[in-house]
Amino acid sequence: MAKREVYTDYFYDENVYDFHDGGYVPLVMPNVPEKKLLIPEVLQPDRVQGDEIWYTIVAQKGETAILPGLKTKTWGYGMSILGKTVILEDGKHYHVHIVNNLDEITTLHWHGLNIPGPITDGGPHAPIYPGGSRDIEFTLHQEGAQTDWMHAHPCPNTARQVWNGLAAFVIVTDEQARTLPLPQTYGVDDIPLVLQDRTYHNNQLDYHKDYDVDGTLGRYPLINGTINGVFHVTTPKLRLRLLNGANRREFRLHFADNRPFTQIASDCGFLDPVIDLTKLMLTPAERAEVVVNFSDCQPGERVVLMSDDTPLVNFDIGNFSPNKQPIADHLVTIPQWQADTDGQLQTTVMSGMDENVRLDGQLFDMTRIDRQQQLGKTVDWDVKNTNNPDGGMIHPFHMHGCHFQVISRNGHAPYPNETGFKDTIGVNSGETVRIRVRFDVLGVFMYHCHILEHEDTGMMAQIKIFDPQNPQNYHLKSMTEIMNHYPSKKE
Repeated sequence: MAKREVYTDYFYDENVYDFHDGGYVPLVMPNVPEKKLLIPEVLQPDRVQGDEIWYTIVAQKGETAILPGLKTKTWGYGMSILGKTVILEDGKHYHVHIVNNLDEITTLHWHGLNIPGPITDGGPHAPIYPGGSRDIEFTLHQEGAQTDWMHAHPCPNTARQVWNGLAAFVIVTDEQARTLPLPQTYGVDDIPLVLQDRTYHNNQLDYHKDYDVDGTLGRYPLINGTINGVFHVTTPKLRLRLLNGANRREFRLHFADNRPFTQIASDCGFLDPVIDLTKLMLTPAERAEVVVNFSDCQPGERVVLMSDDTPLVNFDIGNFSPNKQPIADHLVTIPQWQADTDGQLQTTVMSGMDENVRLDGQLFDMTRIDRQQQLGKTVDWDVKNTNNPDGGMIHPFHMHGCHFQVISRNGHAPYPNETGFKDTIGVNSGETVRIRVRFDVLGVFMYHCHILEHEDTGMMAQIKIFDPQNPQNYHLKSMTEIMNHYPSKKE
């Protein structure tokens, strides 16, 4: 196998990185004792009957020992913070009982899953009231194995609920993925890492005190709910499933010793081909799977994962036999979609900053359908960010209920690690990113900026996916209608 190029830059435009913002909060590692990195346990099904699988997921309050001293009041899914990892298999039918043990309305959005909307998808139209529950079911049909996630998505409280801890991994697997020569033992050589940032006040969260309409930033790196975490490496290769689960922060990842690693997947599955990097930038909600090889390390050494100049996770090297075999250039073949000839180019515009953010010049209306697309049609979209290239910001654009392929950036080739399917794409200021979009499930779906405060402000819209042979009507509840059924309007 010929030696691959190793990319050594972050690809994105440096002049609009988040640290240029006037409200930027630098990320620092506090002087606290190290602790074992939390690896969320796997959620076990309630029942399995052939290809029918039942789960219960509970949104709940808890307390988590994050900093020395007083425990932090946090929220989670079946845990005190974050949630148990849900592992789904393509082609299986799932029944999910979602329970809300919080004191306010929440929802559960399956970010990355191609499942019907708006109720099953779990956006703001699917409220779960305090003390209540919701039952959903779906048959999973994805483009391939991938790392997804679930998080709260109530309008307009998504940002605060995620800040409190409501986010968890969802891993989709299939028969093909299980045959690939990759690390595949969860918690041993296949490790999920949700990257977040938080500020604490007497060890407690105070979202309103730290709030920033352009995206709330935290002072400390919180990785899997752990600050200054340590993972003990017992295998030569480690597969890291990276998720930027922050409200706003961009994570610019590299190892302190500048070691290369191989990106094998992005949001919605494997890359074709894989790519070798020393630096990787993830905007909010983006995912990446990378394989890092520690065969050159000696027992007792430490390798540190960094974001800019701040350490995130410590990897302590144990005893293992080296394996210097590189990852194959091609793991899977990605189909190259072609736009349907009768499809009209769609354009959506992300504009503004602070309270002036808009999507296509409008604020979100839960009862308004902003555009429609036919089921199964492949349509090109131009996603524009009209912020000033010299003083604007990167807007991460996310679409529910579908995957897309990145065709170009400002008419040029996409970044080298954008060869797979995605559902979230960072768009630089002054840039137009063309994506090729197809929906394979019916419903009404959100598309929005994934800076959580921006979507809560109203930088969000809705698309109806229709089938001319099977017309559907949807009752889209307004916030007033949702709140009229709420037993208490106080938090």
